[in-house]
Amino acid sequence: MKSMMSYDLMESVRNTNEWLGASARAMSSYPAWGLVPHPVFKVMSAWGRVTERSFARMVIKPDWGIRTVVGNDDRDHLVEIETLVSRPFGDLIHFKVSGRDPMPRRVLLVAPMSGHYATLLRSTVQSLLPDCEVYVTDWINARDIPVSSGSFDIEDYTLYLVDFMRHLGPDINVVAVCQPVPLTLAATAYLAGEDPAAQPRTLTLIGGPVDPDAAPTEVTDFGRRLTMGQLEHMAIQRVGFKYAGAGRLVYPGLLQLASFISMNMDRHTKAFSEKIVSAAKGEDGERDAHNRFYDEYLSVMDMTAEFYLSTVERIFKNREIARNVFTVAGKTVDIGKITQVAVKVVEGTDDDISAPGQCLAALDLLTGLPDAMKASHLEPGAGHYGIFAGKSWRKNIRPLVLDFIDQNGGGERAGRSGAKTRIRAV
Repeated sequence: MKSMMSYDLMESVRNTNEWLGASARAMSSYPAWGLVPHPVFKVMSAWGRVTERSFARMVIKPDWGIRTVVGNDDRDHLVEIETLVSRPFGDLIHFKVSGRDPMPRRVLLVAPMSGHYATLLRSTVQSLLPDCEVYVTDWINARDIPVSSGSFDIEDYTLYLVDFMRHLGPDINVVAVCQPVPLTLAATAYLAGEDPAAQPRTLTLIGGPVDPDAAPTEVTDFGRRLTMGQLEHMAIQRVGFKYAGAGRLVYPGLLQLASFISMNMDRHTKAFSEKIVSAAKGEDGERDAHNRFYDEYLSVMDMTAEFYLSTVERIFKNREIARNVFTVAGKTVDIGKITQVAVKVVEGTDDDISAPGQCLAALDLLTGLPDAMKASHLEPGAGHYGIFAGKSWRKNIRPLVLDFIDQNGGGERAGRSGAKTRIRAV
């Protein structure tokens, strides 16, 4: 599979489906068909619009779309995104709120590198902006990174996090979501051993695979079934001629998307069927719930082959974090050396990606941390996405995380927890 032709073939299939959707939409939308009042033309037009949009989204990086935030003064404040640290494989960005004094709570959101862009955390950022200074790790699509920039595996990822934390200073509160949870824990432990003064103030770990064997899921079972050789043969391809990273070995985002969809095929089939019917009736909208969700969900990015393979081998198969034998740049990272950073674990009862228990395993590894500085929360009825976005996050988890930050000196409690959370986005 490690060929540029297979990558370009996959892109050609995507491009062809986008063209078919556009053609069906255009052909069935001619005014002349109004003389033939048959519903097939409306259905064909609706199918074309939905198909064209869906396949086009797969190669588009979504915009953050956060324009203003309402402050405590009831005024709209413009939000600007500034890049604080720029690296070949990812940037550290800051959501700067103009005309507002710096907030005492400073939060670094560590975004997943698991097939989607950092904009997957858009609603998480929106919910935190009224109360916090928000920073995000903005990872770059591997297909757009020239081969000359070198390789990038989980050790490089961990060292990126170390550099970002050092840049932001010890008063930062780190919130890791999903895939980066074990590596964020390792980065904190690395600082505890090498540069204790640079450790973050608090660490919140949300739904990540610290110990994949603690609660097996379809994801962990897949990792066990295949050998690393089989996985490399089946999943790894070279970026095609169309992109700046031509020739780079990657795990394509389109393959990851196919995997995501296959896990809940019935749900996605129903969602698209209902969308087409709604569009045929003229009852859909440009920014309806379906488009808001799938515009983000279908936008995927490639991961470097070395990052994907090292994640499967070292995190899932060898369980190096769970066994506390992870090494970075030849140095063993001892999670037990974390003694000053308060840690909170958040899980969802219905999480089918990182099932309850996988993330909670982090607390047992923190042998040097007093129990008073450990906390955990299991959100009833919340799935994987719901523990960092949606109603469960907004109503229950977010207030708990902010209180945890405040209780451990990461912000000011007065008037902050109940601050207005109105945000305007376009």
